Amino acid sequence: MQIIETFHSLQGEGPLTGWPTTFIRTARCNLRCRWCDTTYSFGPGTSRSIRSLLAEVRRNRTPYVCLTGGEPLLQRESVDLVRRLSAAGYTTVIETGGSLDVRPYLGIPRVVLSVDVKCPSSKMESRNRWANLPLLRRHDVVKFVIADRPDYLYARRAIRCHPFRAQTVFQPVWGRPPSPLADWVLGDKLAVRVMLQEHKVIWGDVPGR
Repeated sequence: MQIIETFHSLQGEGPLTGWPTTFIRTARCNLRCRWCDTTYSFGPGTSRSIRSLLAEVRRNRTPYVCLTGGEPLLQRESVDLVRRLSAAGYTTVIETGGSLDVRPYLGIPRVVLSVDVKCPSSKMESRNRWANLPLLRRHDVVKFVIADRPDYLYARRAIRCHPFRAQTVFQPVWGRPPSPLADWVLGDKLAVRVMLQEHKVIWGDVPGR
């Protein structure tokens, strides 16, 4: 697999926020979100065997792994990696930009899919794969990264027009004040979670944390 970095940190997003986790960041992405905070993952990365990645996960002694990017679904070896992590007893959160088919991962035990829906400020909303959403389970996550009021209105409309069972997360773009988003959600009485990026609250916008 082509890997940008691996590291041991606290999960900063989604349902496992706060848990010590081994992160595996894959190389390359097919999207170019305007506010992307991991543009360094667009490069070719370094070739790593699945065996070496499993060994690193074991050394970190955490039951949780996060496969992120870049876009991990671009690499065909990702399915085999996740299957082997599952067979070894690890729970893997797969963070995907939401433009590619998630079906190969649905039948693998101990997998949590975190699927983005791109809002207008990303300039990537035309790439949303809406067919993914009804496939997701209750323990999966649909995440909207929100920069402004138009993004919020887009997200509010999306959850009404494209129903799904997964948990819904509204997350402010890092560096934007979160209070307007919180007020909008409370004002509309939406059944969504407003979440910050905990790792950035702790350490700032630092790669590898």
